[in-house]
Amino acid sequence: MILVSHFVKTLAFSAEILYNMYMTQKIRVFWLVLLVLIPLSFSYAQEQNQYLLRYHNGALFYGMERFHEAAFEFRRAQESASNNNEWSQALYWVILSQMAYSDFGSSLLDMEELERRSPNSTYARDIVYHRARVYFNQGYFEESLHLFNRYNTSTTDSDQESADRRAAAFFWMGECLYSMGQFDEAEKFYAWVIGRYPQSPKIEASSYRLDLIKQKKIESELLALLQWSHEESLRTSEEYQRTIRTYEHTLNLYQRRILELSSADYPIILERITETQYPPRADTEAAENNQTPAAQSVTQPIINETFVTSDNRMERARLLESALQDILREHNTGTSSGGSR
Repeated sequence: MILVSHFVKTLAFSAEILYNMYMTQKIRVFWLVLLVLIPLSFSYAQEQNQYLLRYHNGALFYGMERFHEAAFEFRRAQESASNNNEWSQALYWVILSQMAYSDFGSSLLDMEELERRSPNSTYARDIVYHRARVYFNQGYFEESLHLFNRYNTSTTDSDQESADRRAAAFFWMGECLYSMGQFDEAEKFYAWVIGRYPQSPKIEASSYRLDLIKQKKIESELLALLQWSHEESLRTSEEYQRTIRTYEHTLNLYQRRILELSSADYPIILERITETQYPPRADTEAAENNQTPAAQSVTQPIINETFVTSDNRMERARLLESALQDILREHNTGTSSGGSR
């Protein structure tokens, strides 16, 4: 009986020793795990604080419109992000900062990176809108128009922020059409913004564009009228010039024909032309009848010079034609009379 009791005591003591050893080992393992987790937790907390600090600084600089510094801080926040959501958020604001200081090439590269790494992020839909704006600023109006339309079809007016963004997209669609010279189509989008989104910040800009379109239409109508009037004036001027050339040609023909006549008939032609241009007055007829042949020879060149230097060429042509017809008629009458005699 004594031996059994001693054996039981020995067994209990051994069990206690084993239990204590087990507990000691367990404590050691616990402390080892704790020693590993504490630095990791501290590092995570430090990284989290670093991200929040950089992101907060970037937001401050962005609000102060110091966009280069904001982009730098957001980029540092992106590098210290601990998960994909933080990374996407920081990169999104990097893109907005780059667009604010017109670094469109870098913003497009970051947009592609964001869409590749986080295609289902909450910023994927807004990236379509911002890419359309970049294309517009770079002059790719058709591509921008399609992207703005794609954005509007993927969103609804669920809240005021979404409504304002959709109104802005419709406004920029009008801007694309306006830049391409399609004023009638652009006018529809501006009118849609004014009628559908009366609280939108784009109301004033849309009204201004509508006024410009009306002014451009008036200018176009006036320009078309002026062009038509100018063409009519040129056409009338050309017809007048053709008429002048015709009379000049006729005048030259009559002058050559007159010179072909006999020298005896030439003074008669001059006399008739002079009588037509300058009708003789009663108080000068006697003096003219008493002029000597020498005086007549002196006055003939003066009359001829007066006729030649006259500006009314058409009138000269008609006078020459009338005089020539009379001389030819008299010449033919005299020839026929002489022949009969």
